[in-house]
Amino acid sequence: MNEPFIPSDVTFINTRFDPDVTPFHGIAEQMAAAFGYTAVLSIDDQLAQLVRLRVAHLTPCSYCLILHTRSALEKGVLPEKVAHLASWRESLMFTDPEKAALEYCEALTNYDLAGFPETHRQLACHFDERQIAELAAVVINMNLWTRLKLAQGATPRSSSSGSEERSG
Repeated sequence: MNEPFIPSDVTFINTRFDPDVTPFHGIAEQMAAAFGYTAVLSIDDQLAQLVRLRVAHLTPCSYCLILHTRSALEKGVLPEKVAHLASWRESLMFTDPEKAALEYCEALTNYDLAGFPETHRQLACHFDERQIAELAAVVINMNLWTRLKLAQGATPRSSSSGSEERSG
C-alpha cells in the first residue's frame, strides 16, 4: 500500500559510514529477523507496529519513521491513528492494552528507572509474560536500529526532490 504522503521513490543514503564494515550490522539484522516488522510474534501485529513507530518518534529516526509509518499502514493501522500516535494520551482511539504498551515503550526507551516498575505492573494487567518479553524485545530492537541508523547517517532522499548524494 503506497499512501499519497509517503513517496514511493524514497531511498536512503549513508552519509557517515557503511554499516557493513563491522559484523555488528549482521547481528542487528538477526535481531530484526526475530523482532522487527516482518517477525512473527504472539503480540498483535498492529500493536507491535505502533510500538515500533513510537520508538521512531522518540529517538527520532528518519529511516525508521518512514519505514514504520508505511508498515503500520500496510498492517491495517488506521491512518488517523498513525497520524496522532505522538499524542496517544489525548486520544480515545487507543485501547487500554495499546496505551499500556505505549507507556511501556516510552519508559523503556527513555530509561525511566523510577517509573518503570509501575509501568511494568500496568502492562502485566493486559499481557502475559511472553507478550511482555516480546514487547521489550521489540522496543530494544527498535532502539538499537534507531541508533545504528543515526550513527551511519541513514538519510532519506527522493528522486523528485533533486537532492544530491553526499558521502561522509
